[in-house]
Amino acid sequence: MSIKLSQFASNGSENTLSSQKHILFVLSEKDENDLPFKDTLDAKLKRTNSEYKDLSKTPMSLDLPNGGIASFVVLNDKLNMFQSHTLLRKAIKPLLDEQPEHVAICVFGDKAVREAHACAAYYVTSVNSAELPSRKKEYKFKALKNISIYGYEANHDYANVNARVAGNTLCRQLTITPPNELTPTIYREKIVALAKVYGWKHEEFDMPTLKKMGAGAFYAVGQGSNPQDAAIVRLTYEPRVRHAHHERLKHIALVGKGICFDTGGHNLKPAKYMQGMHEDMNGSAVALGILLAATKQQLPVKLDCWLAIAQNHISPLAYKQNDVVTALNGMTIEIVHTDAEGRMVLADTLTLASRPDIKGKLPDAILDFATLTGSMMTALGDRMSGVLSNRPELACKAVGAGSVAGERVVAFPYYDDFDSDLDSDIADIKQCTLEGGADHIHAARFLGKFIENDVAWLHTDLSSANRKSGLGAIQSDTNGFGVGFGLEMLKSLIQK
Repeated sequence: MSIKLSQFASNGSENTLSSQKHILFVLSEKDENDLPFKDTLDAKLKRTNSEYKDLSKTPMSLDLPNGGIASFVVLNDKLNMFQSHTLLRKAIKPLLDEQPEHVAICVFGDKAVREAHACAAYYVTSVNSAELPSRKKEYKFKALKNISIYGYEANHDYANVNARVAGNTLCRQLTITPPNELTPTIYREKIVALAKVYGWKHEEFDMPTLKKMGAGAFYAVGQGSNPQDAAIVRLTYEPRVRHAHHERLKHIALVGKGICFDTGGHNLKPAKYMQGMHEDMNGSAVALGILLAATKQQLPVKLDCWLAIAQNHISPLAYKQNDVVTALNGMTIEIVHTDAEGRMVLADTLTLASRPDIKGKLPDAILDFATLTGSMMTALGDRMSGVLSNRPELACKAVGAGSVAGERVVAFPYYDDFDSDLDSDIADIKQCTLEGGADHIHAARFLGKFIENDVAWLHTDLSSANRKSGLGAIQSDTNGFGVGFGLEMLKSLIQK
């Protein structure tokens, strides 16, 4: 997709836009006198008993005299990024519903306002014009070929925006893919192909290897599948050019839960809650999306991306309640509920991620992403996601990064008195409890036991991975939440 930056001719007259059929007007609070198609807009505002200022709450679309369609939205300085993205998503939807080949974005206001609005509108337009998986017989995808931006000519770095779009799109494409088309075997093959394209180092720990290593927590989940094709996959990115102002590259580990389908195991989910469980690998897709975006932006950071890829099936070999397994770090775990498989596969993966690399260097931080607990959705709903951390300052950074990215994040406490709920009579720790309560905190306290060497760690429980009719910038139900937030986290962590 190409991008063209242009100034308005004749003070933004309609003649400049006469050939455009799909136009998004991003306006400031000031009612522009020379706004193209102002008479047409004013007529509709009057007809609907609305005012110009109402466009900051509800965008308005209208048919143009040339047979085109325009959408008008006001972004004021009181809106945060999430609110701006939400309004832009609603404004661009009627245009993108027609699958245009070209979209024009017109921005107004002072220079700083126009820059911010042009960048945000470009992101929302391009990310929502990406192709997503569909198996409908009559489905035909028509690509958006180019975007013209009027009113802002400065050479903003749209390549960085494109990188975020690519990461979010990859995340959504993988997550939406039907489970028969994304088994652990197929997923691992896709990851190998991506690694070749983007130059990532690639390493796999398959089931026989994990058994030999003593990774009993992960192995317990993977053993229930036929074939036993589960694996922990490690991808490594290092920038091709070292940046002189970075004396030592920061080393960040990304960890993602990749359960390609979750039946619940012996504690079988009812149909209502098993529906959509092919998306239980979303955490791994988020981690991959961040890795892709960081690679395209050539961020000055070393990234290890650890993906815990498995399925949670029911079979004679599947793990069961009251089993006791030994994790990679030597801790014994009493199994309480087989549908708490996410924390099992993550436990051994986090242990691997927190160990020194071949040069003896520990990661500066670990960021993990997982659709982990129903209790986080109970706590927050599906409009935002929760984070917990063994470093309070990391949780604070996460809230700030989410605000910048337009992906809302809420920090929860990581108090050690919750550990008593996981006391086991027979093992070092219980996997979870059956009493209900704050399982999102219990899960984090459990996972924290498998971080070695006291590495700083942030856990993101993706309660907002799927929301009906979209969330923030994204129109699709599966929204790729976490890619933008994770990218901002990386940038904040590598700043001096």
